[in-house]
This record gives sequence, structure tokens and C-alpha cells, in this order.
Amino acid sequence: MRAHLLHPDRGFDAAANDPIPFERDLELPVLLDAAAGGDKYLRGVMTAAFARVWRNDAATVRHRQGVLEDVLADPVGLRALYAIACEPFGRDHYWEYSLYGTEPSAKVSSAVRTLRSCLAVLRRLRDRCATLASGFRSAGLRGFHETLQRDLSDAYLVEAEADLQTLMFRRGVLLSAEVGGGGTPTGIVLRKPQKRDLSWFHSLLDPGGPSETIQLAPRDDAGGRTFAELQNAGLALISDALFDAAKHVLGFITATRAELAFYVGALNLHDRLTAIGESVCLPKIADGMCCRELRDPSLALTLGHRPIGNDVDACGRPLIVITGANRGGKSTFLRSFGLAQAMLQAGLFVTADAFAAPLRTGLFTHHRREEDRTMQSGKFDEELVRMDAIAAAVEPGGLVLFNESFAATNEREGAEVARQIVAALLESDVSIVFVTHMFELARAFLDDDRACFLRAERGEGGLRSFKLLPAKPLAESFGRDLYDRIFA
Repeated sequence: MRAHLLHPDRGFDAAANDPIPFERDLELPVLLDAAAGGDKYLRGVMTAAFARVWRNDAATVRHRQGVLEDVLADPVGLRALYAIACEPFGRDHYWEYSLYGTEPSAKVSSAVRTLRSCLAVLRRLRDRCATLASGFRSAGLRGFHETLQRDLSDAYLVEAEADLQTLMFRRGVLLSAEVGGGGTPTGIVLRKPQKRDLSWFHSLLDPGGPSETIQLAPRDDAGGRTFAELQNAGLALISDALFDAAKHVLGFITATRAELAFYVGALNLHDRLTAIGESVCLPKIADGMCCRELRDPSLALTLGHRPIGNDVDACGRPLIVITGANRGGKSTFLRSFGLAQAMLQAGLFVTADAFAAPLRTGLFTHHRREEDRTMQSGKFDEELVRMDAIAAAVEPGGLVLFNESFAATNEREGAEVARQIVAALLESDVSIVFVTHMFELARAFLDDDRACFLRAERGEGGLRSFKLLPAKPLAESFGRDLYDRIFA
């Protein structure tokens, strides 16, 4: 059985620890903390989901968005399913679901106990899902409900419970064997207990054939070991199969818990955003990037209110060059765009009135770094080293976000290095968003049909609206703004 809540055709690996190259520059931890709500397990699941977003295809993204719409329509129902799936992993019930032992008797005992406990959880999960099924519209939740109903029918559960009762061997283990050379047992076979062995009433009606009973002396340790070895020999015939069955069933609950956790994290994030007046929408997969009122969710969570949004239409243009005065909202837009792309591919909502973009094969950030003691060389050399790592990892269809890159040297040299890197990336089918103050760099692409230019709006007297407008770059660097801010 598989839950198929995150992928239509495969499971989800909640233990994935792939690095997230854009985590620091896009302030992703702020988003993850809001989704986790203080729960380390939820944070781990959401981190794993973001680490692998570039492996998601369009079918997976639409599959998750469909489930998410159902979840947002009935958050209480989803949280109830998650609570049931979490039960085996709480401190109060952990022993009931623990698998242990190398000897057949221990493996059988732990497997039977775990299976009984798991079946009880699965029954409750199935019943709770059935009460919610009328509201399911997505293929993911409908398929989950159908799987539980098909594979966990009442008849199956009753039969399984009866078998597990038998496998508890409350009245001992029934074996048959032949006596070999030296009195050693051979041809050991584990037998199903007879009715007369299970009930005193049946034993009266059918006492069976004559039998001999051997009773060990209380201190006969050697005899006890012999009978224990004989019992283990018989139980070894079923111990591995039972142990594997228990691991499989417990694994299904574990996987279900992880996949439901993703949507609980989405609900937590949605609750935090709506509580501060932020609105969201489900993004669309398109051939080009366009957005309306795109906002930075990490900034919204940090400020506690809805920030300024931006409208951009860059369809058919893989290069976006952003110029303009300092503190005008350029870096904020860069973060909002990067997070929206990652959230789209994770199957989540985005903080915008509308957002559409193609699926990317990867996202990389190259932001300016302040000097620190960990640097082994100058800032410009360090920038080139990081760029070399990105060039080695990025693939066609990828996205690279530059923020004031290559400005650690003089403008002429920095602009030329940046121009060659941008041109090479464009030739390799990599999309780029470049925030820069280097007019020489921006001017190099003024006549390129692949480029879209945005400029941070600056009003009279240096007033900032934090809006980006479609506009060509200016040679003016607004040094007066810096002078007034520093010396006024």
C-alpha cells in the first residue's frame, strides 16, 4: 500500500537531506519555521520537500495542488487524520509499535504486537477518512480513501485479527517433529493450534488421541534451553515473514504520517500568513514568468504585515535585469521571486494575486557577501569560486538569481565578467534575474530581445515606493541619496 498524497506514482522520502543552495539567500528558514510551528518533525519534512522540489514534474505539482485545495477547504479533517497517523510515534504508545529481537520467538512476539496495534490505527484512519470522503475532490485524497477501503475491509481486518490472536500462542506453540539420530528432532513443522487446544469446551467434545506430557523440573536449565531451541526452530519458519509484514505495515503508517505532515505544514504556514493579513493563490505552470502583486512571504512573516507587491511580465524573456536606487525593493523582489518558484514546484500556494512560471531544473543564488574571517581570498575571488560551483551544477532549464554580483572590483572589469557569464548561461538555456548597479552590464543587453528591464521606482526627493516598474536602466547612480543618508 502507498498513500500517494505527494506523488501520483511513487512514495516520498522524508529523510532526504539534500542541500538547499538557496536557503540562506532567500531566507527560507523563516518560511520553514512558520510551517513547522515549533515541531521538529514537521520542519524536517518541509525541509526535505523543498530540497527535492526540482525533481517534481508537472503531474506531481498539480497532484499536490489538488490535495492542498481539499485540505484548505477542511483543515480540521486533515489534522484529525494526521493525529491518528502520529499515534504510533508518541511516547505513550511507542512500545506497542517497536520491532526488536534476533531470535525467532522475540521477532514473532514483537511483530504480532506491532501488527495488532497497527491494524487498530489503520482501522481508525480508514473510518475517519470515510467520514471525510464526501468532501474530497482531488485524485490524491480520493485515491487514499479508496486504498484504505479496498485493502482494509471489515472482513479482512476480522480475519487478520483472528490470525494474530492465534499467533500470540497463548496456550503454547504446537510443533511436530521426527526423532533423528541421537534423539535430535528433525523435520520440525509449526502446526496450527487445534480447536481443542484453544477452548476447554472443544477439548471435552474432542479429546483427541493419546498423548504424553513431559514436565520439566523447576531447576532444569538444560531442559529449558532445549525446549527453547526447539520452539525457536519452529517459530523460525514464520518469524521473518511476520517481521517483514510488520515492518511493511508500520512503514505505510510512517509514510502516511510524513505525507500528511507536508499538508499540516502548509496549513500552519497558511494560518500564519492569513493572520497577518496576507493572501495567497495557487500558482500555475506556464511557458514564461508573469506575476501580479508578488510579495515576499519571509518578509511578511518577519514584519508581521503584508509587504508591497510587484507586477512583472517576462514571458518569453529568460533574462530580467533590475536596476535603480538602493533600498528600493530590488532584493526583496528577488527573494519573493525565488521563493515563489520554489513554492510552485513544491506544490504550495504563493503570496501573490497571481503567479505563473515554467518548472525549473534547479535554482541557484549568487548574492554579494560581506567580508568575514572565513574567506580564504578577496571578495572578487570568492565570488568567482562560488560562480564556478554554480556553473558546474546548473543544468538547462535552471534559474540563477544574482544580487549585486561581481561588484567587488571596478565597474568595467565586473561588468565584463558578469556580461560573459550571463551570455554563457543564456546560451545554455538557463534563466537569470540580475540585480545590479553596474550600468555597463545593463547597457550590454539593452538591444537583446531576451532581456526584460525593471527599475526600482524613486520619487521626488528620493522617496521610495518599493515598486519595480518596467523601465530601462539609468546612468545615474543616485549618489546624492547616499550622501544625504550618511551625512544629513
